Amino acid sequence: MAIIDAVVNYRRWLKRRNCSAHTLRTYMNTLRHFVLWLAIPIEEVSPRTVQDFIDHLIAKGLNPKTINCYLDSVRGFYNHLIHEEQVTMVNPVKRGYLLRLARPLPRHLRDEEIPRLFAAINSKRDRAIFMLMLRCGLRVEEVAQLSLQALDLPRSQLYVYQGKGRKGRVVYVSSDAQRALSDYLESRRFCRAQRLFLVDKGRCKGNPISVRGIQKRMELYAQCSGLPVCCHQLRHTMATQLLNADADLVTIQDLLGHARIRTTQRYCRVSNLKVQRDYQRAIGTVIERHAL
Repeated sequence: MAIIDAVVNYRRWLKRRNCSAHTLRTYMNTLRHFVLWLAIPIEEVSPRTVQDFIDHLIAKGLNPKTINCYLDSVRGFYNHLIHEEQVTMVNPVKRGYLLRLARPLPRHLRDEEIPRLFAAINSKRDRAIFMLMLRCGLRVEEVAQLSLQALDLPRSQLYVYQGKGRKGRVVYVSSDAQRALSDYLESRRFCRAQRLFLVDKGRCKGNPISVRGIQKRMELYAQCSGLPVCCHQLRHTMATQLLNADADLVTIQDLLGHARIRTTQRYCRVSNLKVQRDYQRAIGTVIERHAL
């Protein structure tokens, strides 16, 4: 079959499934690498061919998570050929081909490091951005996409319309985050742009700030404060602090927008003061009963 037609049809199918622009770019890019590497027609690809492709990616020095992204893309492409294009074949990408991934614990800021970081932030816009990440647990992409319509400050909440996986959710705004937002909104009250956070200087002034733009601001403040911090660590910090304040795990899952509770449970392994308090109380009782 014509490989170009097959890839184009696959892209249309992904768009009909309402996949995000980021997902489309990733799948098309990884699939292009696979197609260019292939020396045989796509219908003749076997599990042995896929294993050779994995060896090729490993030799290029790609990390296991990136390689698994390639395999997910290629598997999805062959599922499309089999179920949508009616190509008679067996999917050559077996489930067992995914590489085992390390699962590092989420890194978060210690309590004494948070004031140190925010002391270096002298921009009203940037303070509002990073306050939302710290107090609401927003991802950097979610902050960049916020619009004025998403804010409901009288109710101390905002709406994330298209989070990860295009899932929406409601998050709540703390009093200090609300003050930071109000200060920023006052500074841009004459601007008609609907996107919340805008570039404030240079040739792109007045345009929505990009994800990379926010990340570069964090890199600047990390350097100024001497802290090895990134945007996502603020989200981890929020989850850890809520857990240590005895918030329910399901509540934290809902606020963060996790699809699975297992993802949220990772924070229990980082810094769970509730577990520590329960242990100290219980072990105290044990020592009283069975003193050595």
